[in-house]
Amino acid sequence: MSKDWIFRTRKDGAPMPASFSSMAGRCGISPRLARLLWLRGLERPEAMAEYLSPGLRYLAKPALWPGMEKAAKLLAEGLRAGRSMAIWGDYDADGVTSTALALQVLRHHGYDALWHLPDRRSEGYGMNAAGVEELAKRGVSLLLTVDCGISDVSAIARARELGMDVVVTDHHLPPEDLPPATVLCNPRLADCPCAALAGVGVTFFLMAELNARLAEGGRPRLDMRRTLDLVALGTLADLVELEGQNRILVKNGLLVLAEAKRPGIAELKAVSGFAPLAALGAGQVIFSLAPRINAAGRVASAETALSLLCAEDCDSAAGYARSLDAYNTQRRQEEERITEQAMAQAEAALNDPALVIAGKDWNQGVIGIVASRLVEKYHKPTLVLCADGDTLKGSGRSISGFNLHDGLMRCSEELLACGGHRMAAGLRLKPEKLGAFRTRFLDVVRADLGPDPVPAVQMIDDELSFREAADFVFLKELEMMQPFGVGNPEPVFQSPPLLVKRRRLFGQQKNHVLLELTDESCNITLQAKAWRQAGEFPSDVEGRRILLAYSPCIDMYNGAASVDVRIRDWKMA
Repeated sequence: MSKDWIFRTRKDGAPMPASFSSMAGRCGISPRLARLLWLRGLERPEAMAEYLSPGLRYLAKPALWPGMEKAAKLLAEGLRAGRSMAIWGDYDADGVTSTALALQVLRHHGYDALWHLPDRRSEGYGMNAAGVEELAKRGVSLLLTVDCGISDVSAIARARELGMDVVVTDHHLPPEDLPPATVLCNPRLADCPCAALAGVGVTFFLMAELNARLAEGGRPRLDMRRTLDLVALGTLADLVELEGQNRILVKNGLLVLAEAKRPGIAELKAVSGFAPLAALGAGQVIFSLAPRINAAGRVASAETALSLLCAEDCDSAAGYARSLDAYNTQRRQEEERITEQAMAQAEAALNDPALVIAGKDWNQGVIGIVASRLVEKYHKPTLVLCADGDTLKGSGRSISGFNLHDGLMRCSEELLACGGHRMAAGLRLKPEKLGAFRTRFLDVVRADLGPDPVPAVQMIDDELSFREAADFVFLKELEMMQPFGVGNPEPVFQSPPLLVKRRRLFGQQKNHVLLELTDESCNITLQAKAWRQAGEFPSDVEGRRILLAYSPCIDMYNGAASVDVRIRDWKMA
């Protein structure tokens, strides 16, 4: 489906200034960069300075986060009193990095907590009473949840019955009936500096305050900067908005990731094809490092990922990293098999406003990834379901115009359970309800989006010739806007007409395309790549003129700087 190209405007509708020279001069940047920042809602020099150089001094104080000070006080007093503590995490990258971060702070101060990472297949997401009872048998009276807990009313009630104090740190949407925890730390419970923190971000702020309180006994504080590699990895993996506090944490965390002082990070980078001391962008973390952490919980046990991040030497870390790499290969093979079968079903439902796809032998650990692939190709709200015992378990992804969580709630009479947010959600139903649910869900989507297909949108930030795209001073300015991701998209530019000199397919499956393009207005030729889009560029495109929606950046392959052009979309000129 072709995309609609739309030039970006301010969310508040403010009219564009006639010139950005004055604004740029006050900030010491180019007018073009000032324009890009203005479009993101930044116009005061102070706001631009914080965005371009988001130092740790801009992090919010613990008192500004719901429950933080009370939770840290409870944990500090309990630990000093000799109470046994456990951490209940999650099997994804956000939960694993949260657990590793909490353990790092506790071990620095001489406390060794138990932990529990649930098994995706036998336990599912969140807490359960059986696991809580097992921790109670082992003497646990202090329980900290990370990246989970806000919806686990019955399990937390059981923990309280067993005499535990429970501190919940979570970032998911709270239900109407909150769990009876001793303290709840969730940025969505009250006004705070950043409601969109990842689970590891919430854990970071709590452990920073606990670190300070435990240091009051004379032991030196842990330098919390040493944990920011975990914060960056978990935050990027969870695809939260990279604005405000998240931007500060990730920008600084990427610097710590580059140092690779944590043995597990050094070995994870190595098996991902990077030099241990390589500086990585957000995209490289999201598409290379995070999938290997997530793969453990998807096809095996998240304990391997936790062991990697907590490893104290490179020899042991290397073994865990190799295991994660093997799990990721297995995950990719499963993903390709299921995606092929799911797309066959999707092709038979092209007239539907949404896709509800199901398979019996599909791995529930990858159906969310498959749903994302289908949304990318068909631009429709998509649910992918698989067998899980005597029920069907599903994972969904949406498009910008449809609130998936709200849509599922309007079908709740057909479901056993559902949860999530606007763009991603999970669900469970009985197999015999699938037909009725599909009909109801399609009606809901049709009512919201209308009967006609919704075209995908390609947002354009500005027009940019190859002469300007090859200006390394401007490209270095663009790097200052990183990290790119949700809430802070990488700028995309529209080219002038470009002559296609050459088209070449590459990759093991020949599913990527490289174009050699000449901007005849300045007689500059650059190479441009499009990933997984080989089928979108016919062989007869050579010798013709096209328009690109593209993102330029500096490529340092083999130590030599060149211009890398990444194709987002294209049209005939």
